[in-house]
Amino acid sequence: MSVIMSLELAGDPKGLEQFASQNEDKMAAVLEAAKRHGLIAHRFYGSDDGSKVLVLDEWPDRQSFESFFEEQGPQIRPMMEAAGATSEPAPTIWRELATHDVYGWGA
Repeated sequence: MSVIMSLELAGDPKGLEQFASQNEDKMAAVLEAAKRHGLIAHRFYGSDDGSKVLVLDEWPDRQSFESFFEEQGPQIRPMMEAAGATSEPAPTIWRELATHDVYGWGA
């Protein structure tokens, strides 16, 4: 069963969007590396008040994400800096609970 990785950081969503628009090739290269490691889904989100960035990914398992993150850390760091992050990213891995009420995402 797949896992969800969330990474929340205090930062500027617009700064990250600006970095992405000015560095499409770098963003695409990191995405391609993630796919090679098994990435299922990926999104960046910004808070309504413009003070936080959230990354949500779906991976086949924890090991796939950790392998990717270790390999791509030097390429990910400038993205986080562009968002104004002041600390190292601390991803959280989430497993799906068996609650018998799943809905959406192809359930």
